[in-house]
Amino acid sequence: MKNVFRLTTLSLVAAGTLCAGGYKVPETSLNAIALCAANVAHSLGAEASYSNPANMSFMEDKQNIEADLIYIGLDSLNYKLNDSASNIKSKKETFFLPSLHYVSGKLGERARVGLSIVVPGGLSKRWNESPAVERAKEFTLEVVEVNPTASFKVNDKLAVAVGLRLISTYGVVKSSAAASRDMTGDSIDVGYNLALAYKPTKEWEIGLTYRSNVDLTVEGNAKLFIDTAKVYDGGSNVAIPLPATLNVAIAYTFPTQTTVEFVYERVNWSAYKNLDFNYKGTIPNILQPIFDDPITKNWTDTNVYRLGITHQMDKYTLMAGAVKDESPIPDKTLSFELPDSDSISVSGGVRYQYSKNLNIGFSALYSMHESRTVKNSSLNGEFSDGNILIVSAGLGYKF
Repeated sequence: MKNVFRLTTLSLVAAGTLCAGGYKVPETSLNAIALCAANVAHSLGAEASYSNPANMSFMEDKQNIEADLIYIGLDSLNYKLNDSASNIKSKKETFFLPSLHYVSGKLGERARVGLSIVVPGGLSKRWNESPAVERAKEFTLEVVEVNPTASFKVNDKLAVAVGLRLISTYGVVKSSAAASRDMTGDSIDVGYNLALAYKPTKEWEIGLTYRSNVDLTVEGNAKLFIDTAKVYDGGSNVAIPLPATLNVAIAYTFPTQTTVEFVYERVNWSAYKNLDFNYKGTIPNILQPIFDDPITKNWTDTNVYRLGITHQMDKYTLMAGAVKDESPIPDKTLSFELPDSDSISVSGGVRYQYSKNLNIGFSALYSMHESRTVKNSSLNGEFSDGNILIVSAGLGYKF
């Protein structure tokens, strides 16, 4: 089973990336990118199987499928030492990530099922220069989620849904100093999601979604070195939370067929207390404070505010969005492997109804991260730049 998911991971992603506060990725479809993920209350395409599976119950009685290809480009992140003209830059990185969404036809009078394969989180940060390489020559987390869902229509205005989160993770940690580490591992972990869709009138839509916390229990092999001498080569593991999230959304459709949606999202980042690498064998005493002692994180819960606008025309659907996202990382635990900051993102997209059953689309999102000055036990400088461009193209088909 693990080998099957590992092959799926390798075929779907080259690496994860940082697209939101922390390492959670909410942009999991063409519409989610076009609307800055403000597609929780108003989501009636195949991507509803992930954004709010309860909405599957209100879709036309046909099977729907959507395939998207997502490009992500990470700018170099600049780090400038305080009171110094010297600075270093992380590597620029680009990735191509597919996503797939499917919604069945009606099963009986009230039930529907769906399936999504997406990248719900991840990060990749690589440095070539000191002092960053001493902590994060490479810090990569690849995450793929297979999310089967089922919805049930309670009545003409209310539907509920439940889903199973099957998450495959692959991680790489490398550091380069007098004492260095080269570690890889993978895991398969399980969680769940719940959803509700309520449509009190033709114009108003309300959506609620909850995704459970999933601890990514990455297990694999670590090599530890003092200078060039290998002093440990054996089993290792680490647990990293993919946090629980709650979305509350409300949408209103005007007579002009323009829908405006607002989403409030609460992310339970406080579940990330520390980063604790464990080793199955004994490592030298001199390395225990460097590689074996837990690294305090103490992240904080965050609020995210999303706004999406959809305008429906005869053949075209136009979309735009904006989001304000908070970083969960306090100054005293910020480090080179994830130098996150608050961000504002803007987005847009279009779908064209090519035929009765086929539509094609394009969307883009640009995320602008604030500069951040940090002084703690390991940093004394300013991070800047590091903006992100996400572009998606996709096909939707119903039959």
